[in-house]
Amino acid sequence: MLQQIINYIGTLDPALIYLALIFFSFIENVIPMSPSDLVVVFGAAILSQSPYAFLPLLLLTTAGSAAGFIVMYFVGEFLGEKIIRKGRFKFIKEDALNKADLFFHKYGYKIIVVNRFMPGTRAVISFFAGVHRLKPLRTFIFASISALLWNAVLIFLGIKLGQNLELVDYYLSKYSQVAIVVTVLAVVFFTVKYFVKKKSR
Repeated sequence: MLQQIINYIGTLDPALIYLALIFFSFIENVIPMSPSDLVVVFGAAILSQSPYAFLPLLLLTTAGSAAGFIVMYFVGEFLGEKIIRKGRFKFIKEDALNKADLFFHKYGYKIIVVNRFMPGTRAVISFFAGVHRLKPLRTFIFASISALLWNAVLIFLGIKLGQNLELVDYYLSKYSQVAIVVTVLAVVFFTVKYFVKKKSR
């Protein structure tokens, strides 16, 4: 089944696949719960038959991720002055904001280097990097390094997946069979338990 899906998508124009990968790499910084990592792995699996897949994928997804990060940085910088630092959010106290400033200026760049390895917090980190006015060029460079390292891992896994689709498909089918058996047994168990309990009453 997986083989058929990837084979079908593989018949699409590669340019569309690359554009989709850039888009999802960008949007993950705006929408924290976007499935960008899965899309990159899947895209790498689709393009795995090309001997030149790794480097273009790595550069394009890294560019998309870094661009999305710096966009949210500037959003954070703008809103930090207009809203957050003017006390529009009553639950954000000035003392807490000052402490966060000190923390970000001390550890901010280190956090940015590892931000891609922390799914779900990337948009928050990029936003608050702007709120706390880290240097934009340095921020962009560290965000790019982080994206490069993380995307290299994802693309490598995706290419390995694409080169071993039959094996992956086999294990997925076995997993599905086991899951069905476990589900049926669970339904039977709880049904019997329900009627036994009802009868004892």
